[in-house]
Amino acid sequence: MTELGTPARPLRVAVVGSGPSGFYAAEALFKAGPEVRVDVFDRLPTPFGLVRGGVAPDHQKIKNVTRVYDRIAADARFSFLGNVTVGRDVSVEELRGFYDAVLFTCGAETDRRLGIPGEDLPGSFTATEFVGWYNAHPDYRDRVFDLSAEVAVVIGQGNVAMDVSRILSKTVDELKTTDIAAHALEALAESRVREVYLVGRRGPVQAKFTPPEIKEIGELAACDPVVAPEDLELNEASRVELEDPGNKHQRRNYEILREFSRREPGAKGRRYLCRFLESPVALEGEGRLERVVLERNVLKGDPGNQWAEGSGDTHSLACGILFRSIGYRGVPLPGVPFDERRGVFPNRKGRILDGETVVPGLYAAGWIKRGPSGVIGTNKPDAVETVECLLEDLSSLEPSVRPDRAGLVELLAGRGVRVVDYEDWRALDAAEIERGKAKGKPREKFPTVAAMLEALDSQG
Repeated sequence: MTELGTPARPLRVAVVGSGPSGFYAAEALFKAGPEVRVDVFDRLPTPFGLVRGGVAPDHQKIKNVTRVYDRIAADARFSFLGNVTVGRDVSVEELRGFYDAVLFTCGAETDRRLGIPGEDLPGSFTATEFVGWYNAHPDYRDRVFDLSAEVAVVIGQGNVAMDVSRILSKTVDELKTTDIAAHALEALAESRVREVYLVGRRGPVQAKFTPPEIKEIGELAACDPVVAPEDLELNEASRVELEDPGNKHQRRNYEILREFSRREPGAKGRRYLCRFLESPVALEGEGRLERVVLERNVLKGDPGNQWAEGSGDTHSLACGILFRSIGYRGVPLPGVPFDERRGVFPNRKGRILDGETVVPGLYAAGWIKRGPSGVIGTNKPDAVETVECLLEDLSSLEPSVRPDRAGLVELLAGRGVRVVDYEDWRALDAAEIERGKAKGKPREKFPTVAAMLEALDSQG
């Protein structure tokens, strides 16, 4: 038998998911030495995952990382198979027949729940829905958000919660030159929201947003940040955390919040209210969301390991729309073990486990491996770790019975699947940029898969 990873028999790896982890995994494989072919799959016709569908439209610089991914994709050993849903269009077992290893980088696609009464009332949404909607993600094109009430509440204090609350607080003039979806810009232009509450269960020192994110709130054109001075009073453990030399981000956050608390009440027309040490315990309303019941918390535990406990002291806040942004979790995929509690594929350093047993040939990287943590760059060393394990296993991998991409594409075509390759993506990319020029935007995204495929067909 010819050894895998040689010119005579290149190692063939399927990477399921074309976000940052998928591209970094491909790059690590290319740099490793063995002869390799990498096919990257995505259920959408477009690559880049959350860089395209999750990064806020007013954060264009962050999206420049796609230039790195373009360079990786230019490698002759790379192929993109977009518009292919693994688990529906082709099973994991079938994929294993075409590839020597399958590496899942499919992220965390759903939100964690609050687990409180009234959570599913109309007017209560996940952050993922709103982010996908304003970013023209095809899954969320048809969502409708009623922005006619004056008060919106965002539960959570990570950077996604900041994005959601910031977009709600911005004017159309601040957004119209971004790549925000046209349908979202139209709806936000009619928004009557005048107060946005950002609610966190712990204190200002434990908030997960980063200094640039909170600093932006103080720079909004028509919205004043509001922080109550008493909310910045710290318990002893939080003071110790703040003095820790390793917590420079927390110190900067606290300084910015203190500056907000000293500002005179403004007259910009909208207010952005940061609230700490509160948790929702119920959502209430007759037929739709009308108010959220919040419980005041107290912090318990040692510095660096504090948790919030409810005090029993509750109050109601009238609101017409609420978004929960308390973390993400992966979704199960037929043919792959799943840790229901953590919402990840169980693994050891990227090797997927069934119980305590390694499943030969199956690997994971990114959020589906470690859970939703870190920034875009965090995915690079994470992917490298997984690829190193994959290559350690090279001699024990069972070679695929049909190492033939053309055969897989033929199989998919027989099932009515239109595979979108990277050249197709380049054509879509150019078309979106052209669509945006007329509006002074970086791009105008195609909001549905059908529109993307139609645009490709129209180009012949």
